[in-house]
Amino acid sequence: MTDAPWLQSDVLDVARDLLGWRLASDIGDKRVLAELNEVEAYAGETDPASHAFRGETPRNGSMFGPPGGLYVYRAYGIHWCMNVVVGPPGTARAVLLRSAEVVEGIEHAIERRGRSKNVADGPGKLTQALGVTGDMDGHDMSKRPLRLLPPKRSVTNIEATPRIGISKAVDLPWRYVATEWT
Repeated sequence: MTDAPWLQSDVLDVARDLLGWRLASDIGDKRVLAELNEVEAYAGETDPASHAFRGETPRNGSMFGPPGGLYVYRAYGIHWCMNVVVGPPGTARAVLLRSAEVVEGIEHAIERRGRSKNVADGPGKLTQALGVTGDMDGHDMSKRPLRLLPPKRSVTNIEATPRIGISKAVDLPWRYVATEWT
């Protein structure tokens, strides 16, 4: 993703900066646009909670790729989760996209989720609402059918908390939630 040099910055800075950015999905010719409101940072081989902590494997290989790539994995053997790769290639830094508000194409997101409540308020729910599967692993987020688009409004307050659903490095406040917007 050469048109976004800011994705090569520190993973904690990029995670906060991603709040408010929009995910545009045209998967299956069903347009869904969602505004990111919750993310988590993972610092690669220096972070015991990262999938890349023990080095590169066939499962996590896309984390070691260029910034702006997509790392998609299966959580608990059930849900697809997605991360935006950040930092210089080879560093395996990534930001888990935890939650978003669907701002366009809610009918398609509801159809994919099979429910009208809590449509994209969790990492597995978000990928399902957008139609993302493991086939998207390694995808360049500057290209269709799934793109990362600049925000339309500003996040004015961010809450930092410990990450959720991990058992290592649980004390690090690397989960960021947008709590106020303008």
